[in-house]
Amino acid sequence: MSYSILIVDDSPAVRHSLRMSLEQFPNWIVCGEAGDAREAIEKSKQLNPDLIILDFSMPGMDGLAAARELTRIQPSARLLMFTTFKDPALEREAIAAGCADVISKSELHLLFRSMEHLLKGLG
Repeated sequence: MSYSILIVDDSPAVRHSLRMSLEQFPNWIVCGEAGDAREAIEKSKQLNPDLIILDFSMPGMDGLAAARELTRIQPSARLLMFTTFKDPALEREAIAAGCADVISKSELHLLFRSMEHLLKGLG
C-alpha cells in the first residue's frame, strides 16, 4: 500500500531535500508541497494526503494554527510537525493542535521512524 504525503515548509531547499529523502521509500508518494499554511490548507483539500509534514515557523499563519485548521478540515490526515524550534512547550501545543508528533529538523531519522509508525496505523 502506498501513502500520500504533503510537505509544508516555507524553505524551498527544505522541501526539496525532504522530497528527495522521502522518495527513497517506495511506498511513500509526495503528492504535493506548500510554502505556507494557507497554501497547505488549499492543497490538503485538493490532494487529501495521508500525512502532512508541517513546519512551525512560517510567514502569516504558523504551524500551530495550520495544524488546528488542517485537523478540522482533514481529520483523517496524520500531522507531523518538523521544526528547528522543538522544545517541550511547543510539543505540548502541537499535540493539542492535532499533531501526532514533533520532530527536530536535526533528527531526520526520527522523522522517518515516526512516519512509519503513523502510516502503519492507516494500513
